[in-house]
Amino acid sequence: MEYIEILFENLADDEKEFLIALLADIGFEGFEEENKMLRAFIPFIEFEEKLLIKIVEIKNIKYLKSIIKYKNWNEIWESDFQPVLINYPNTDIPFVKILAHFHKPDPSFLLNISITPKMSFGTGHHETTHLMVAHMSEIDFKEKSVIDFGTGTGILAILAEKLGAAHIVAIDNDEWSIKNAIENVEVNNCSNIFLQHTETILSNLKAQIILANINLNTIRQNINAIINAADTDSILLFSGIMLHDEEKILQLLQTAELKVKAVYKKDNWLSVMATRT
Repeated sequence: MEYIEILFENLADDEKEFLIALLADIGFEGFEEENKMLRAFIPFIEFEEKLLIKIVEIKNIKYLKSIIKYKNWNEIWESDFQPVLINYPNTDIPFVKILAHFHKPDPSFLLNISITPKMSFGTGHHETTHLMVAHMSEIDFKEKSVIDFGTGTGILAILAEKLGAAHIVAIDNDEWSIKNAIENVEVNNCSNIFLQHTETILSNLKAQIILANINLNTIRQNINAIINAADTDSILLFSGIMLHDEEKILQLLQTAELKVKAVYKKDNWLSVMATRT
């Protein structure tokens, strides 16, 4: 499969975050950041340049476009993939190490999780995944039912099982992400994760914990399905939200009659923990 690579240069941090958030909404599946540079990737057959132009015109950002083979893109991911070290929130105590198959496990961390990222989002390198992983340490997953909405690589579903969850439904609307998540679930010897290739949370699903590392627009579009899936006294953890959208997400959750318990921030991103009572 051929992919389109869009290269942005000379970007400030807030411009990179702006682009990642909006490009994800129009189908871009992978991002690489280096200093002031950002590369974004999308399947050739899904690329609509007019949508890209609308985004870059907002801040007058220039870009270069090229066509690449999937194999080469994946090799770049693997060669550049560095372990991600995540501590318990506000401490120096090791919690999770996210590594590739060629890295050695580190016994100083509570958990080591092996991830082959390929084209899927969710390696822990991005602030939103880092926030989700860190603050999952504050939730009691033992014998709980979980929905991971927008599973990407499957990292959060895998972590939920490692923390004791009894039943996890991991959902993604991208077929490649589902295939990638299946591989990662197997590598991490998980047996309680059930993957679904759907656009939203099916109406028959219920869970005590819902994880949604997606973006504000997707949360807004699926808030009714999310609420319907939430058991009484359930915990919901949202991320993929930029700092300047804090008021919007809080208003959305208030309207949905969810009680916000905590807001966590890292650089220009945030996550929110809420409950349904």
